[in-house]
Amino acid sequence: MRDGTVLRADVYRPQTSDPVPVVLMRTQYGKSAAQIQPSRYRTPDWFASHCYLVVIQDIRGIGKSEGTFTEFGNDTHDGYDTVEWAARLPGSNGKVGMYGSSYVGATQWLAAIETPPHLTTIVPANTASDYYDGWTYEGGAFRLAFVEPWAMGTIGLESAEQRDDKATADQLRTDLQNVTSWLNYRPYKDFPPLQPGSPAVAPWYFDWIRNSVRNDYWKQWSIRDRYPNVRVPVLDIEGWYDAFLAGGVENFTGMVERGGDPQARQNQRLVIGPWDHLGWGRPTSATAPRLEKLGPVGDSPINELMLAWFDHFLKGDDNGVAGTPRVDYFLMGANRWKSAPSWPLPRTKWQEYYFADSGANGVAGRVGKLVEQAPTGPAAVDRYVYDPASAAPSIGGHSCCSVGSGPQGPFDQSVVEQRSDVLTYTTDPLAVDTEVTGPITVKLWASSSAPDTDFVARLEMVAPDGSAVNLNNGIIRAAFRDSLSEPTALVPGQPYAFTIKIWPTSYQLEAGDRIRVAISSSDYPQYAPNPNTGEPFGASARTQPATQTIYKDAEHPSSVVLPIIPAGDSGSTSFDIEPGS
Repeated sequence: MRDGTVLRADVYRPQTSDPVPVVLMRTQYGKSAAQIQPSRYRTPDWFASHCYLVVIQDIRGIGKSEGTFTEFGNDTHDGYDTVEWAARLPGSNGKVGMYGSSYVGATQWLAAIETPPHLTTIVPANTASDYYDGWTYEGGAFRLAFVEPWAMGTIGLESAEQRDDKATADQLRTDLQNVTSWLNYRPYKDFPPLQPGSPAVAPWYFDWIRNSVRNDYWKQWSIRDRYPNVRVPVLDIEGWYDAFLAGGVENFTGMVERGGDPQARQNQRLVIGPWDHLGWGRPTSATAPRLEKLGPVGDSPINELMLAWFDHFLKGDDNGVAGTPRVDYFLMGANRWKSAPSWPLPRTKWQEYYFADSGANGVAGRVGKLVEQAPTGPAAVDRYVYDPASAAPSIGGHSCCSVGSGPQGPFDQSVVEQRSDVLTYTTDPLAVDTEVTGPITVKLWASSSAPDTDFVARLEMVAPDGSAVNLNNGIIRAAFRDSLSEPTALVPGQPYAFTIKIWPTSYQLEAGDRIRVAISSSDYPQYAPNPNTGEPFGASARTQPATQTIYKDAEHPSSVVLPIIPAGDSGSTSFDIEPGS
């Protein structure tokens, strides 16, 4: 690297004397693993056998590479230097493509924003557009079930092992056996497994707690702020229940609108499948039962598609995989693949449903409704008490990283919706089959007795048998309602308009199904419960209950806006790798 630090890589060479392109992975999960398991990428020698020079590198401070690891901190300059080094390897033709999932997707974007001259294309999967918003925090809320186990079990452990710090590595393994209990630990600034005050273990975690707003600490690495710097085609792979779906979609739309040159803007392709973070539909994947039951139609086409993508951009094959923006998406419910030229989909009809009647649970005769008619006069409010000490639990969702370690995927929400602190609003049975594909927005009018609190929204499909399956969810920390950078306290009792961005989904509801929105103030452990005190995040273990009021009158019309897709193309049960060939 430019500062003299040596990073080490495994290099796989094809059996040819002709110059060939380079395919590069920069990973913090071990170069010998190469993200082959669980059921993700084919082996590096498989790609090499297709006449690519494959380079799998341990990033700084991980595995066999020198230096000190810090999350995100070195991957811009190190990414640039590695691309240029790889382009000069014996046998290289000078063109470099990158691939990898999750943080290994982040290493691609962080290199691309530095514009290395020999970087020709990237293929990031399951990765974000911003490392504050949609990675570490969401809507201002800390992504607890993802961040703490991930920090303990992968990056913290890998970093300790690279330093030969056996005592720390052994302690982290022990703590991981009780990770669920550790999620209850407060305050976050003193989280014992990562040893606050010890600069050798995980100082970056405590930086994340201290920097609980989107400030300059986070902006230095933001991808969404730097799309004009990126001048390469991008094939982006995401999943409907993935931890970073919203950021992946934003990377696609951001590059189509603001990519660094016309070639980059025209050659953006987004694939969204019925997957969580690691369960890509392969036969050996561990994933939520409803996703596993899809069978081969839900398998990821990533290896074959990525090979065709590299063949086009690194070898010049005219195989039709690119040339115009394209979205390939899996329509759950119908269980078919469809495609479109843009996101949101071109024919989207934005349908607004308003909250009506009472959303309170456990009271006979009180049923919250979603209706198409906006309220024209006064209406009774709905109230519930949110106690952080007894937070509503997460059942599925879009956390990370596997179905066994974080709340991911579709599950029946009926049990949690019996709680008095969860309100539901539901349409009448649908008269016809209805496709919902795209982003969802809840416009919530609410007040709280606390100076700060959270509001959570979840979109669900309610079947005739009463099961209510989550399609996706979103959250807003009330103090962040106007800005992720400059939070402002609530005036207790004053109504505010909150915008909750439910992450995108794609589902075909059948006639007789109903659409539901559930409202609460917690989704634990997916998000850290708001203590309702207004104190700085992570600084105290103190909590207090809050009384939450939901409004739905003419002056305060709470609603949800859904992306309805008119009937048309029925899609296909097979994924078309090369649609133009």
